[in-house]
Amino acid sequence: MDITPREFTLFRRFIQRHTGIHLPEAKKALVVARLSRRLRTLELPSFTAYFERVERDREEQTVMLDSICTNETRFFREPRQFEFLETEVLPRWRQHGDEGRRPKRIRAWSAACSTGEEPYSLAMLLRTHFPLEGGWTVEILASDLSTKVLAAAREAVWPVDRANDIPPAYRRAYMLRGVRAEEGKMRAQPNVRALIEFRRINLNDEQYAVGGPFDLIFCRNVLIYFDRDTKAAVIDRLARHLAPTGLLFLGHSETLHSAAHALKHVGPTAYAP
Repeated sequence: MDITPREFTLFRRFIQRHTGIHLPEAKKALVVARLSRRLRTLELPSFTAYFERVERDREEQTVMLDSICTNETRFFREPRQFEFLETEVLPRWRQHGDEGRRPKRIRAWSAACSTGEEPYSLAMLLRTHFPLEGGWTVEILASDLSTKVLAAAREAVWPVDRANDIPPAYRRAYMLRGVRAEEGKMRAQPNVRALIEFRRINLNDEQYAVGGPFDLIFCRNVLIYFDRDTKAAVIDRLARHLAPTGLLFLGHSETLHSAAHALKHVGPTAYAP
């Protein structure tokens, strides 16, 4: 099916208004490809008819936004950031906690968790460095705009070839390999699943119902989909939820904007108050 310039503009403005995601003209083919399936499923004759359905049907609005979102992720993505945490940050926090210089509690937020590889990478990392047996509490919030990927993340099941991105020691300690009917799959063990809470959060909202503060916020490879003003507003809101000694991690191709000028660069695409 084809989409008229007027129809594309309607969807583009709607998506930007509700999510902050900016879709340039070059993304027209992507919109057509991803939404055509819904038109066929609902037996609608045009994108105009589908847009009218989306406007009046909140459930279909969620389905439409799920279809548009791009969800690319993997375990321990951007390894330099995890190396920075393992060698320079987490040992210091653990020492301070053991000495009574900070609470023995670590809170992290994966602000665009996709199908779960990022928050489970954090869970494996933090569970190792802050053992519950040593009196530590680890809490991880995993959020995304897409209800579809959140459901997959809660299941914590992936093709076993995704294990290649997980350090062997973590793989042995925290992943279960499927057998018989589950052969070719792996699942996160309960000792890391219990650390993560999943919640749908739209980063374009004025307020985030997340509590806080957080020691770690990961918001990687999300800002590239926003225009300049939206990027600045999102970074500013995320920064409000950082602990005084917390760290905000962005994707390697993303940078801070003027609204978050108080944050300083401290590591590989890592920023601190």
